[in-house]
Amino acid sequence: MDADGLTPQKQFQEHFFTCASRGDVKTIEDVLQQGTVKIDATNDHGWTALMFAARTGQDKVVRLLLDHGCDTTVMNKSCQTAADIAAFWNHTAVLTELEKKGQTSDSQPQNFCNYFGYNPLDRYAHKRKDEQWLEEKLRDQSTVILLFHDLGLVVTKGEKLAAQSRATQPCHFTFKDTSALFEELGTEKILLFLGLGRLQPDKTDGPSPPTSDKEEHLPAWFALDVTSISQEKILSIKEGLEIASSPFPGLFQLPEKEAGIVAQARSLLAWHQRYKFCPTCGSAAAVEEAGYKRRCQKEGCPSLKGVHNTSYPRTDPVVIMLIVSQDGKKCLLGRGKRFPGRMYSCLAGFMEPGETIEDAVRREVYEESGVRVGRVQYHSSQPFPLPASLMIGCLGYATSETISVDKEELEDAQWFTRQQVAEVQTGAPLPTDALTNPRAEGPSFFLPPAQAIAHQLVKAWLRMSPNL
Repeated sequence: MDADGLTPQKQFQEHFFTCASRGDVKTIEDVLQQGTVKIDATNDHGWTALMFAARTGQDKVVRLLLDHGCDTTVMNKSCQTAADIAAFWNHTAVLTELEKKGQTSDSQPQNFCNYFGYNPLDRYAHKRKDEQWLEEKLRDQSTVILLFHDLGLVVTKGEKLAAQSRATQPCHFTFKDTSALFEELGTEKILLFLGLGRLQPDKTDGPSPPTSDKEEHLPAWFALDVTSISQEKILSIKEGLEIASSPFPGLFQLPEKEAGIVAQARSLLAWHQRYKFCPTCGSAAAVEEAGYKRRCQKEGCPSLKGVHNTSYPRTDPVVIMLIVSQDGKKCLLGRGKRFPGRMYSCLAGFMEPGETIEDAVRREVYEESGVRVGRVQYHSSQPFPLPASLMIGCLGYATSETISVDKEELEDAQWFTRQQVAEVQTGAPLPTDALTNPRAEGPSFFLPPAQAIAHQLVKAWLRMSPNL
């Protein structure tokens, strides 16, 4: 430790920041290749190397850090991202580099994509009725098959991904791996065709739709429901398998580039699990169109006529909203009765027939908290496969602030200051037992994880008034 009380590792990290600020590309590149520092490490004020480079307009350093996978969404203790800093100091070249990764200096990134929202597959819907083509793709050696047992995804047991990745790895099966399962399931199987495509190395690149000359050479993806087969038989297909039977935390620990695919499959299978019979007449309904339709088997059933949606999978729209106080300095957060200890989140609720998004936000907030809402601003959406919702994220602006909690809906609701929320959002990680132990050390409340749209709504609000 030197005279300033810095350890050698701390000194090296500070030198890394200095090189980023000065534009020393060669040293930055050498350090990244050696792996001697963490690319997203922060100083005592929450600043990363990317932020230092953005502050001084070092676009070449910014490009290098982005190429090495740095996190553009990290916020410092003043709730600023690198894009906020670059915009404030008018470093347009840096902003151009950041915008290539979807990051801008306003309250939300361009084409903002929440967890579960990114899906690299072209769904290739026009082939869902082509049974011969589907059968050929199913048996192709490049095809990926995901297995679900009672909505639980079959994953690789104990698989550890790269340090910045999540820990639940879906197991990719081939038809050869699962042929015995297909024989046992017979004609009653529920097999979903998910689409064509490959996993992208960087989800910000966006989906790559097939081109006309190569479209059918891309791998096909399917999901198979194996609920009726014993778990022992499923787990014996390969070594090191397990079934992620509980959605928490497994569904929130998927690699982001696969989370949308799993959400697509799980939502469809949840519909098949609950709608085995015609909702119009109650007769048996057969699976058609590669899992995207059920057709009533009773001749003359009204569901076989006209335009309707009774035979197709349902998606339930849900509004989820961060409510901002009249002075803009506080936000409204609530605690559901089933939340983990000390967790507060945005208010949310199902939309009703004939209701606009804006009216649903105002109604739900007033019903649950007694707070009146005026202007409503859309932020982003998130597919949510529990079982099949679409979360419509909004910011709402309160016209009153007196809280009257509906105890049937919420356990508590409070106004939290920007400083309170910023300290939680940018602070140290929670203790491992904070979710279950109300007496665990740490902040008096915490927010949902980054995979939740509520987390992103809070982050958007904090970024609205960057203090630079």
